Amino acid sequence: MDTFKQISAFVNVATRGSLSAAARAEGVTPAIIGRRLDALESRLGVKLLIRTTRKLTLTFEGQAFLEDCQKVLTDLANAEAAVSLGGVQASGYLKVSAPAGFGRQHVAPLVGDFMRANPEVRVNLNLSDRLVDLINENIDCAIRIGELTDSSLVSVRLGEMRRMVVASPAYLVEHGVPRSPDDLAGHNCLSLGQQRGWVFRDPQSGSIDTLKVTGDFECNDGAVLHEWALAGRGLAWRSLWEVGRDLKEGRLTSVLDAWQAPPMGIYAVFPQRRHLPLRVRLFIDLLKENYSRPSYWELR
Repeated sequence: MDTFKQISAFVNVATRGSLSAAARAEGVTPAIIGRRLDALESRLGVKLLIRTTRKLTLTFEGQAFLEDCQKVLTDLANAEAAVSLGGVQASGYLKVSAPAGFGRQHVAPLVGDFMRANPEVRVNLNLSDRLVDLINENIDCAIRIGELTDSSLVSVRLGEMRRMVVASPAYLVEHGVPRSPDDLAGHNCLSLGQQRGWVFRDPQSGSIDTLKVTGDFECNDGAVLHEWALAGRGLAWRSLWEVGRDLKEGRLTSVLDAWQAPPMGIYAVFPQRRHLPLRVRLFIDLLKENYSRPSYWELR
């Protein structure tokens, strides 16, 4: 029990930014929180937090330990909920955020499935390509793709997503099929706004390289690039979640498959909580069940 209290105190201080905020969350005094942190650091033999009168800073060891502790607390809360809730039905208000394009195609349809299975839950789906502030905007759960940067959030990996170079069959007949990324210099590449470049992995060495491409068409909307690719205007570097059905039905063809970059993770992220609400846990479980099946991306 002492170990659990120490870990809980550490996570609360690290994510809330102060001893006083952590103390309010746990219903104790800041002095008790401070003693728990001291005891934890003494037991581990490492410094987790650098505390001054003005701010708290995680050490390198503290950052790594925080991520592990968040997962442990989440797993414990989920285990308790699975045992104790039994036949209790999910209810209440669920606010979810997701990237606009991905959310339209791969979150909104599953929200319908979720609500049919959980009719007592009201869902607010917020689609936006900006990085929302979960705590200040009262978001229960956000879907994010790629590298995660906010260590104060708990994350659950839902699946993975590949990106590939695609073009219409008509474009490839007219302009030829590139055999390596170097061949892209001779093709019209559809660029996404200020995108740094297209990422490839050398099939021989395994090295990862980012290649800056050029072309006559550029847009900051991925859906427009998708339409341009379908219209035969050039090559596009798109995610499987967007073009999977077109590939399956022959409207697009993938090229440079041997050079595909490593897949990106699809995550559900949410603020650290002592007990994850059942409605949030069930929604995350539904997404994970679907996204972890490779056939899902083709069928959708």
